[in-house]
Amino acid sequence: MNTKNDQQSALELSVALPKKYKVFLLNDDYTSMDFVIDILMNVFHKNYQQAEIIMLAIHKEGQGLCGVYSHEIAETKVMQVQKLSREQGFPLKAIMEEE
Repeated sequence: MNTKNDQQSALELSVALPKKYKVFLLNDDYTSMDFVIDILMNVFHKNYQQAEIIMLAIHKEGQGLCGVYSHEIAETKVMQVQKLSREQGFPLKAIMEEE
């Protein structure tokens, strides 16, 4: 019996990876497509082509995946979207879901 390997295996099992969260933007009838692209580029650091693809998914499917982050980062991104949308007078909403 090798106790060192047993202890190492137990330690590896007890160290769990932090949960990840998906951040989605939700479609609405008022937010401009240009503003959604700006949000995707500035908040989620997408290039124009990526932002356009996600924006079209939001428009066609009702929501679009913007990224997967740790809880704190996902929460911050949702709050940034809310703040910027409110400042510009748009009802754009972001949500986060556990992966």
